[in-house]
Amino acid sequence: MSTAPDEHPPGTGRPGRPAGVFGRLADWSQRHRGRAVLLWVAVVAAITVGAQLAGDDYRNDFSLPGTDSQSASDLLERHGAFQAGGTVNVVLRDPEGLDGHRPEVEAMLQRLRPLSGVAQVRGPYADSSAVSRDGTIGYATVTLDGKAEEVPPGDVRRIMDTARQASGDGLEVQLGGEAVRAAEEDEGGGAEGAGMLAALVVLVLLFGSLLAAAVPLLTALFAVGSAVGLIGLASHLFTIADFTPPVMMLVGLGVGVDYALLVFYRYRHELLHGADPREATRSALDAAGRTVFFAGCTVIIALLGLVALGLGSLQGVALAVALTVLMTMAASLVLLPALLAYFGGRIQRHVLRHEEKARAKGRQEGRRWRSWASRVQRRPLAALLAAVAVLLALSAPALGMRLGFADAGNDPESSTSRKAYDLLAEGFGPGFNGPLVVVARGDGQAATKLREALNRTEGVAATTPPLPTRDDAVSTVLAFPTTAPQDEGTAELVHRLRDRVLPALGDRTGGDYLVGGPTAATQDFADTVAERMPLFVAIVVGLSTLLLTVVFRSVLIPLKAALLNLLSISAALGAITLVFQRGWFGVPGGPVEAFIPVMVFAIVFGLSMDYEVFLVSRIHEEWERTGDPAEAVREGLAATGRVITAAAAIMIVVFAAFVLSPGRMLQQFGLGLAVAILLDAVVIRCLIVPAVMQLFGRRAWWLPAALARRLPRVALERPAERPREGPRGGCGPAE
Repeated sequence: MSTAPDEHPPGTGRPGRPAGVFGRLADWSQRHRGRAVLLWVAVVAAITVGAQLAGDDYRNDFSLPGTDSQSASDLLERHGAFQAGGTVNVVLRDPEGLDGHRPEVEAMLQRLRPLSGVAQVRGPYADSSAVSRDGTIGYATVTLDGKAEEVPPGDVRRIMDTARQASGDGLEVQLGGEAVRAAEEDEGGGAEGAGMLAALVVLVLLFGSLLAAAVPLLTALFAVGSAVGLIGLASHLFTIADFTPPVMMLVGLGVGVDYALLVFYRYRHELLHGADPREATRSALDAAGRTVFFAGCTVIIALLGLVALGLGSLQGVALAVALTVLMTMAASLVLLPALLAYFGGRIQRHVLRHEEKARAKGRQEGRRWRSWASRVQRRPLAALLAAVAVLLALSAPALGMRLGFADAGNDPESSTSRKAYDLLAEGFGPGFNGPLVVVARGDGQAATKLREALNRTEGVAATTPPLPTRDDAVSTVLAFPTTAPQDEGTAELVHRLRDRVLPALGDRTGGDYLVGGPTAATQDFADTVAERMPLFVAIVVGLSTLLLTVVFRSVLIPLKAALLNLLSISAALGAITLVFQRGWFGVPGGPVEAFIPVMVFAIVFGLSMDYEVFLVSRIHEEWERTGDPAEAVREGLAATGRVITAAAAIMIVVFAAFVLSPGRMLQQFGLGLAVAILLDAVVIRCLIVPAVMQLFGRRAWWLPAALARRLPRVALERPAERPREGPRGGCGPAE
């Protein structure tokens, strides 16, 4: 970096125009670059060390107050029922029959009873219903002393290791249950590495320099590292789901690189127009820094909208991801200027040398994007209708989306939980893996009549005798559906029991009946999400539209942005439905994870606003400069087309890398985000926005006079004065 004194006083930006708050922040970071970088390194190191020493306490909270399944769980727990705890199924198989292995099986069960976390053990020989009709498959039930998510994984692994000791001499031993799935789950880590490597490749191709490519990526890594450590520490104080860290890294890497890239490209633009590195940094933060700040706030608002759903398992995730976005925003506004102060001279030489070569070859920055915008403007209605038709076609499958949760039937075929699942389905029928826990409270006949009614109900394959609680006040009957847990028929059975069978039975017997258990809880979660989704969407869309109205002082542009974002999100959900529910590309079909739609909506809606703000703010800048709406659209797209494409490409490769994750939830999440960003950057920003803005013309910036007087004036961009002439289009490869 040049050490010559700045020709302008610190914080003044360009001559004749005082710098804004972000310009002054950039100037401070540059003048104290050593302190700024050291502060970030110290903070990340302290957080990382603290998180390593304290460990984490991630735990899931799928409680749903007010639902039947939660009421049933609370009732059983209050009356001391073993069924209130989680279970581990020890599944046994021998093609020659299980009777010959009774001594070693009994010895194994005896070793399980004193283990930590075990409340009760019931063997296959104590109940004839625990052995298949042909005698080749059986199971023992290990009841845990807490819910599956509450039992330490170490205790579950000891149970698994002890049970496996009985295998051999033709006896196969597999273990199933939610606790087993959690204990054997592979945490991965390869997806994050693949995403970072792909992002680095895109940046190198974009800038033609490893150093220039490394600066945005390094900024994102600092931000994500600090956020992950903070959330690990916070998990000791708040309930944060165990799937939060990979979601944070997925979003943090994509958003972090994206925000740093927007600032870096403005910095490159200033260098091309003759600014020295220090002045370029101030001007870049003064302009693009405002966009980053607004975009980050929009993402955070969208994530905090998840709190309105009232789902404990999602509130922790929302707060964690919001903190990650906040850290990436802070890194882009504080750490990035300090890094540019160290490497600005080398980056400047590379940028100018690269520009000279481009001019020598007759290349003109933004020419292709300007030409593309002109073609769209010639036939705006045709372009609009074609693009909307594509998005609607992709959105159509989302109308048939079925929400639920993956179970062991979706696990890898090599896992013990999947093998146990398949063995139980083979020996006892598909519904055995998802029994309904029906709770009866009343006189002695309430449970007996319940079992009789369940046996007569369509969709019920078998039931168990009533199982009383320790105080005999409540009994449970396990009802095994004729269909698998994820089948639509099982969900219909839950609703049929609650809506018709059990209310009629209660009227006859005077008893109270509740349908609970994991299968019913899954259905309750899906129903709750579907019921509260409209409120969540209204809050997020309403607040975001209000913010855009204040920023752009327009009525049509915020409404257009909201509608287009909803369209891209619905198309992404349609893609998830096609792949994961209908089983395209060889993926096992099943329901879409119940919280995927709201998480994808919150994150994509916020991220889509990034590109909306970046593109429309440049169009607005040109509109104020020229007063020609058509030219403003062309120049705005020419100035931002490449940076939006590059930023989207980075997000897409980072998000798509998570399709390689072993977990079905992360696969759905990664695919949904990647498809949404792809459609937003290519179809919406390159086709629909230019077409709609052309059709709007001057009306795009219309605001009723009464509203204009009441709204505060917020300048998103501080357009640089242009005393120097630069390349037409005013942009580097991606400005």
